[in-house]
Amino acid sequence: MGALMSNRVSPLIALRGEQLRASDPRDLVWLSASAGTGKTHVLTARVLRLLLSGVAPETILCLTFTKAGAAEMADRIHARLAAWVRFEDRKLAKELTALGERNDAATIARARRLFARVLDAPGGGLRIQTIHAFCQTLLAGFPAEAGLSPGFRPLEGREQAALARRTLAELLANAEAGGDLGLIADMQALSLRLGEDAAERYLQRCARDIDAMEALGPREGIGARARTALDLPLGDVEDMIAAKCCDDMFDISGLREIAAANAAWGTSNGLKRVDVIARWLNASSLERAVMIEELHSVWAKLDGEPRSFGKGQAPQDSAYGDLALRMHGCCAELLALRARAVLADLMGCEALWRALEVAGQVVESAQVSARGTFTVVAARDFFATARLRLECKRRGIVRLDVGPEAVAATFLPGRLRKSKAKLLQRDGDRVIYAGSAQEKPFERVEEFLQILDE
Repeated sequence: MGALMSNRVSPLIALRGEQLRASDPRDLVWLSASAGTGKTHVLTARVLRLLLSGVAPETILCLTFTKAGAAEMADRIHARLAAWVRFEDRKLAKELTALGERNDAATIARARRLFARVLDAPGGGLRIQTIHAFCQTLLAGFPAEAGLSPGFRPLEGREQAALARRTLAELLANAEAGGDLGLIADMQALSLRLGEDAAERYLQRCARDIDAMEALGPREGIGARARTALDLPLGDVEDMIAAKCCDDMFDISGLREIAAANAAWGTSNGLKRVDVIARWLNASSLERAVMIEELHSVWAKLDGEPRSFGKGQAPQDSAYGDLALRMHGCCAELLALRARAVLADLMGCEALWRALEVAGQVVESAQVSARGTFTVVAARDFFATARLRLECKRRGIVRLDVGPEAVAATFLPGRLRKSKAKLLQRDGDRVIYAGSAQEKPFERVEEFLQILDE
């Protein structure tokens, strides 16, 4: 295998100037360079020079942003060391010279032994890994200090997405089976307003943003609070928009002037605008509310900004620009009212909160370790933790551990009521609840939280 690896390795490109300085392991270096300028080559050379200087392989740590970067660097180093075993002395001497190292007999002999030394090093030899993998190693080595359950397992991106999809699918299936028409209607509203994929991403972003969820307060009345914060009426916003579109409330005279100016202009664009205005004027107030965005296109671009009123773009009436801007402001205000109402409805949507309520099911799936335990505190970045974190914080729980046999909770001092002692095994501010042997872990958590509220 060594012969095959040596055949794949091209001659080492000589390091010169700044590259040679950056590869010197005796210096502390901050390296900044654009793509394709040889950063990986320099870093690989630095590791090779570290090994040649006698540094133990297991004491070298290389961190990259991506798995692909870590794999490429590891392959380069291992392939080079394997090739050195088979190289002739003259060829290996050139390699050492290209690195800026001595090429005497002792250094050549040391270079040939590096491959075996790396393979035999404790802990798997060189540690070339991503920043995330390194942090995971630290957490796994010191779980108690990090507040984690030993044996925890991180959630991979694809696995996280699959669990989130499965949880939402189970949520809808249970809603249909249980006749929960309200939840189904809310999910339909989210999908209609955002699209299926965007609605799913919206729910996941809400579940991740724990601080924002906490700031919203209790679920009941969120819609009303959101409307108040967004300066919206508590009634139907579409009825308000329709009322503002009636002849007595809307600037009908200004609208007719806009139509007359475009008719006099006589271009194809002008006549299209006349037609839009005519259809809007002939509609009822409710129909006008539906058509308000189309009417807005008479004086607004697709991004909502005012159109150009220059020559060839609009009638060249001296008063047209000011009049069109006045109409633009009127319609923009109604459209902004509708947009704020949509946002308020999304914030108060029951579907969002029901999705958070089943979050613990995903935690259970994602955080199960070899011993069947999971720690809610450890899963802050996972989609499914939001609801349990909110519930725990409200009750003064600072840590919640759930296993196949029991639930253990640690409370803030003074937050556990003494009346619950008979239902729980208590040790200071830490309590254990066993529940029923037939319960699933998440069901045991739910029962535990209900007991606390009694």
